Amino acid sequence: MNKPAEPNSFRIGPDDEGMYGIFGGRFVAETLMPLILDLEKHWNEAKDDPAFRAELEHLGRHYTGRPSPLYFAERLTEHLGGAKIYFKREDLNHTGSHKINNCLGQILLAKRMG
Repeated sequence: MNKPAEPNSFRIGPDDEGMYGIFGGRFVAETLMPLILDLEKHWNEAKDDPAFRAELEHLGRHYTGRPSPLYFAERLTEHLGGAKIYFKREDLNHTGSHKINNCLGQILLAKRMG
């Protein structure tokens, strides 16, 4: 019998099978599963390694400009007349934040794996 699905929420994170409620999981060709599992094993080791985290933070700070500074949106704050509004402009990082952040993590993990 199937277990009842948990509510669909990103806040609780995935379960042991990678599911977010009724969504999620792995949809990978079976021939790739040994490689995916090896990658997962190495990631689980790396993410808790202080040296790995330090190198990733170093590259973020000295290569991509992280943490990106907050910008006080003075005119928008005045226009709306309420709380002070700040922007975190990660889009100004080289190539945008999502690309470089993803690449640096993947490169460091690949380097670590040999």
